[in-house]
Amino acid sequence: MARNPNDPLPQVETTCESLLNELQVIWDELGESDAEKDKMLLELEQECLNVYRRKVDQANLYRAQLQQQIADSEAEIAAICSSMGERPVHIRQVCLSPGFLKEQLKATALKLEEMHKRKSERLNQFLEVLDQIQKISTEICPTEYDPSKFAIDGSDLSVRILEDLQTQLQSLQKEKSERLRQVMDHLNTLKKLCLVVGIDFKETIREVQPSLDQDEGSKNISNSTIESLASAIENMRKVKIKRMQKLQDLATAMLELWNLMDTPNEEQQQFQKVTCNIAASEQEFTEPNALSMDFINYVEAEVLRLEQLKASKLKELVLRKKTELEEIRRRTHLVAEADYEPEFSIDAVEAGATDASLVLEHIEAQISTAKEEAFSRKDILERVEKWLAACEEEAWLEEYNRDENRYSAGRGAHLTLKRAEKARALVSKIPAMVDTLENKVTAWEKERGTEFIYDGAPLLSMLEQYITVSQEKEQERKRQRDQKKLQGQLTAEKEVLYGSKPSPAKLQSFKKTHKTLTLSPSQRISLGAAATNSPKKAYEVGTVSSGTRGIDNAGLSEKSSSNATATATFETSSPSEDVKETTKAMPVSTPKSPRKVAADGTAEGDATEYSFEERRLVFCLSRKRDEGAL
Repeated sequence: MARNPNDPLPQVETTCESLLNELQVIWDELGESDAEKDKMLLELEQECLNVYRRKVDQANLYRAQLQQQIADSEAEIAAICSSMGERPVHIRQVCLSPGFLKEQLKATALKLEEMHKRKSERLNQFLEVLDQIQKISTEICPTEYDPSKFAIDGSDLSVRILEDLQTQLQSLQKEKSERLRQVMDHLNTLKKLCLVVGIDFKETIREVQPSLDQDEGSKNISNSTIESLASAIENMRKVKIKRMQKLQDLATAMLELWNLMDTPNEEQQQFQKVTCNIAASEQEFTEPNALSMDFINYVEAEVLRLEQLKASKLKELVLRKKTELEEIRRRTHLVAEADYEPEFSIDAVEAGATDASLVLEHIEAQISTAKEEAFSRKDILERVEKWLAACEEEAWLEEYNRDENRYSAGRGAHLTLKRAEKARALVSKIPAMVDTLENKVTAWEKERGTEFIYDGAPLLSMLEQYITVSQEKEQERKRQRDQKKLQGQLTAEKEVLYGSKPSPAKLQSFKKTHKTLTLSPSQRISLGAAATNSPKKAYEVGTVSSGTRGIDNAGLSEKSSSNATATATFETSSPSEDVKETTKAMPVSTPKSPRKVAADGTAEGDATEYSFEERRLVFCLSRKRDEGAL
């Protein structure tokens, strides 16, 4: 029968009684006698007794072992406390509770482990302090150090001894720190000097003290080492000053030759770090190899090369400097001096009458003067350039406004319109530009006591001339506007008398649609009067109702529409052209005398009724015409 090992029922059933019952059943099946059964039961009891006895002996032995371990641990704890100078710790307690021996052994073991740890830490502290004392003493005073003074006594690890050693260590550390600071300062200073003059730093410190070149291990920081470092620094500084003076002399000569021969910047760039330190002090030379012998020899060779080149290029230098002077004057719009000394000319140099060096110095002086002048004129010249650019845009805008096809929808028309808008915005700023420029020029002339000349002409005269021309242009534009306005008024009067110019397209449509239509003279005059009401906004005429005009036929309505279209464009044609075209398009008989207006405002002989606005317009025009005739 299979049994589940996790089932708790078999554990309950497997007791001595159940096993005995099971054994009894087996014996009954086997037919064992009672004597045999008793014998077997006795053997079972004996075996159980032996098992119990063995277990008791084992338990007694284990108890004795625990007690011995506890005693040994307590003795060791007492020894450790004695060596560390502490009072012994008592852990043994009388307790009869179950398991007290194991608890006591556990507590004793924990305490022993703690004491071992404390002793190990105390011993490490002693070793660390003694090791540091030994190292520092070797570095500071290697000849006076005695190792026997610092032997460790394992039986005495008290706090008092440790504190004495720590006090001694702190004193040595303070002394070492001060010495190390001095040594490191000397080493850093010596290293910088060696880098600048191009001397091997490691080789230098090996000559002073070999231990200073070691990355690991102790360094000798004795008094003799510090004194040797100070002496090496002083010697290296003397070498640096001597080389610095030599290099600065070479740099001065190099700059003079560069300026003399106008050496390109590309060639000067190679020696930029030489010339930038021409006036530097000894502390400012910090670049590596800036004063090395290789670099000084390299600079010296370049100076010799420039001096050899100087003799063969003096004439070329004179020409180049003269070109530079002319370029400066051109950029600043200065005119060359008329009384230029002939003895400083190129011809005099070629003829040998003048030393090229003197000519070169004279031209360089003029270049310096021109540069100063250019600097003082810089602000004004920038404003002049802006003003001239605005004048160019103004000229372009005037040309653009004269173009009758400027609003045509061609390619790039939108770009032209944008440029025109920008040009208008720029042109509107010209008056302010001119005023500011005048103030600047006036202040400049007052400060320097001379006129501001721009390309040979006084700038103030140029500005005044521009203002005069601008005023003349503005007067001309005003005159044209007045003339155009007058022409518009004359055209309007003639349109009232003779009719407005009809549209060609509508005129053709009118001819095709109304070939047989004929109008009486009174109706034609009425048509001309009605046409004057089309451009109401231009002449401030009130709104005219078409229902009150009494024009019932279709021919008159269509013709009035064409007259209104022609009237809207009357400004683009001259009065004489309007008269001619109107006469051709509308053959209206011109009355010999002005029309008479009745008392009620209607024209005599006209059966058509007109609005009040139309009658008032006819009256006003008739009155003006009569005054003109008189």
